[in-house]
Amino acid sequence: MKRDALFLVPGLLFGVGLVLSGMSNPAKVFAFLDVSGGAWDPSLAFVMIGAIGTFGFMNFVVHRRERPILGGVLPGIRSRTGISPRLLAGAAIFGIGWGLSGVCPGPAIADVATLRPEVYVFLGAMLFGMAIAQRGFGADSPAAASPPRANVEQRIDSALSPPREVR
Repeated sequence: MKRDALFLVPGLLFGVGLVLSGMSNPAKVFAFLDVSGGAWDPSLAFVMIGAIGTFGFMNFVVHRRERPILGGVLPGIRSRTGISPRLLAGAAIFGIGWGLSGVCPGPAIADVATLRPEVYVFLGAMLFGMAIAQRGFGADSPAAASPPRANVEQRIDSALSPPREVR
């Protein structure tokens, strides 16, 4: 139970960061996206740069480990085979939705605490879209985007083997 509670900490930190940075405020998002209207607010670019830097560093740290600190299996290395039409379509749909609504899925989850009706409408539409993607297009299915089988087996074997002694 304590181990599971540890997983709440990064989620809460992420949610607080989204709220404090303004990422959960649609007006701030629209001001960021309005690059030609004279009211451009570049501050969210700094938030994104900080997030990318943090992710890059932590991704490097995590993939240098043989096994996760709290157990389980490390995530596989992402494909380096290029940009697929499926990736481009997903990015375009995400960007259009973000631009039209001013809300991103992460901040929308953080906004649940505001009890604003539009947040629940957005979340309902997001869940509906996720269901369509899963059922209609096989999103997240093992056949859609799984790493090579040998890589998964190596990761599992590595996670289950006893730790190496450091000399």
